[in-house]
Amino acid sequence: MYQPPHFREERTDVLHALMRAHPLATLIATGPDGEPEANVIPMLLDEGRGAMGTLKAHVARANPQWKILAETGRALVIFQGPDAYITPSWYVTKEENHKVVPTWNYAIVQVRGNVTVHQDAAWLAQQIRELTQSQEGGRKQPWAVDDAPQNFIDAQIRGIVGLEIEITAIEGKWKVSQNRPAADRTGVVQGLEAEGNVAASDMAGLVKTFGG
Repeated sequence: MYQPPHFREERTDVLHALMRAHPLATLIATGPDGEPEANVIPMLLDEGRGAMGTLKAHVARANPQWKILAETGRALVIFQGPDAYITPSWYVTKEENHKVVPTWNYAIVQVRGNVTVHQDAAWLAQQIRELTQSQEGGRKQPWAVDDAPQNFIDAQIRGIVGLEIEITAIEGKWKVSQNRPAADRTGVVQGLEAEGNVAASDMAGLVKTFGG
């Protein structure tokens, strides 16, 4: 990933926080024929396993990507955080010399790791319970895997394959207006907040926190 120094984010806790907040990740693997395969998969981060953490996931057994991963043992996983278009109309410096152009702000984490494929029913059952709990735990009426009939869950498990990715490299890029003067960053925050949508509001928060 292209990484200008002022956009680089290396703090593990910050990287992990984005991964937890945006668990639907893009899983990429390259087969022996050199062709990349990509799928969007929910990932569960286990911070306590491995030096940089471990990801757990599952894919449909009919999805051929797991066979590529079983053969190559390597994967690239991309977690996409907030993003927003930035108009130069928000920059104070636009009025000074007009030497400004649009850009796109975003936060992203890329992970590389060693893959273990799991077909054991007990491992898969635990993974789907943990993944479900991560999303249902805060709800007023949380759904649990055990709410469904056991024979139905057993059939569902037979249709999936588990993936465990031990993280061997992790890098983050927070492109959130750090390269603009303070007055421009203030204009960006004000402009984003005026947009009045969740994505713009999230980006405004990142510019406030990381842009200085």
